[in-house]
Amino acid sequence: MASAYLSSLVSISLVLFLVGAASLLLVNAKGVSDYFKKNVKISVILKTGVTEDQAREYQKSIDQNTFAASSEFISRERGEEELKALLGENFLDVFETSPVPLSVEVAMKPEYVSPDSVKVASSILGQSPLVDEVVWQQTLVEALSYNLGRVSAIISILILLLLFISFVLISNTIRLNVYDRRFAIHTMKLVGAARSFIRKPFLVKSAFMGVFAALIAIIMLIAMLFVLKGEIPQLFELFSPKLLLLVIGIVIGAGLVICLVSTFFVVNKLIKLHKSELYY
Repeated sequence: MASAYLSSLVSISLVLFLVGAASLLLVNAKGVSDYFKKNVKISVILKTGVTEDQAREYQKSIDQNTFAASSEFISRERGEEELKALLGENFLDVFETSPVPLSVEVAMKPEYVSPDSVKVASSILGQSPLVDEVVWQQTLVEALSYNLGRVSAIISILILLLLFISFVLISNTIRLNVYDRRFAIHTMKLVGAARSFIRKPFLVKSAFMGVFAALIAIIMLIAMLFVLKGEIPQLFELFSPKLLLLVIGIVIGAGLVICLVSTFFVVNKLIKLHKSELYY
């Protein structure tokens, strides 16, 4: 009996761990999405004759736009250093004057990172007479908009699938445990015990099992996060502590609900068994 209870506990804990991991990804989907979108930038290339003072004034006007999260002025010196890293130290020797223009890199607010919004923002930025060209990674923006939405949908489907699997698995596990008590249930029926009275001890035991399994799953989940923190520290910039509490609540709630509902139906089925069916 003890080994059956232990195996049930381990099975439920593993399923709840998977539910918790998937839930952690889903509730932090916006944070992950925003993290990638913050790296999408529009490069505003200024005309050759524009001075640094003019460029910095123009940068201030950029910051006033609702779509701009921040902006960064790129001087000719910095641009030259970046090109030297790509093309070599002597690439400027073939030019009489520096071909590197002044530019401003504009980081978009996450809610504006979509192909249509970026096109509108680029059009607005390009209206200044100081601007020579506006450059942005159209393919990257389109890929982000398409794939991030798909990832959220896939994770949602995965959680529903895991909940269904967990319900079936836990129902079967609890059925095996409760089935051993079928004769005791039949005896209680014979002495006139009400269904609610028969169900109560099984539901209480099941509730404790659900909570205990959820606590084990939460410990496993936190241990996984600590391992990931050591391996990928940047990952924790995306996860909110408040959302971790939400995931813990989801795991405990799932453990309780699934165990109680499964036990309720299993015990009800056993109560309805005829005496002749108890031996099969």
